[in-house]
Amino acid sequence: MAPQGGIALKKEIFEQIKKEAKYIGMLLLICLVIFKIVFFKENSIVLLRTVLSLFWLFVLPGYSAMLYWREKFEFIERIVVGIALAIGVTGILSYYLGLGGLNLKYHAALLPLAIIAVGLIAAINKKNGNQTGN
Repeated sequence: MAPQGGIALKKEIFEQIKKEAKYIGMLLLICLVIFKIVFFKENSIVLLRTVLSLFWLFVLPGYSAMLYWREKFEFIERIVVGIALAIGVTGILSYYLGLGGLNLKYHAALLPLAIIAVGLIAAINKKNGNQTGN
């Protein structure tokens, strides 16, 4: 049976994610505007699809991977480092999964989901470990 403190800690993490989702949404809109300015002749639907795919592949996994260090770094630091981390981890895992025989068409769906899940689990376990360790 889970201790009540563990449930409160999970809720705290998800409350912070809800709060920072506004910042991620604003970052998405800023990137969309920048892409529209740079690629002004391109169709808006194509640009939206491109920006959303970049966010799905790199920004969201990077953000969730850096949740583990949410007390240590500010939001913008976690986003910048997280994007670089997600690019590296996605590239390396994609390479080795391809060598292992997993078809390339599954990488864009499975890798971000796996990185997001690992990041959330690590953040929740860190908080539960700090609570039980005291």
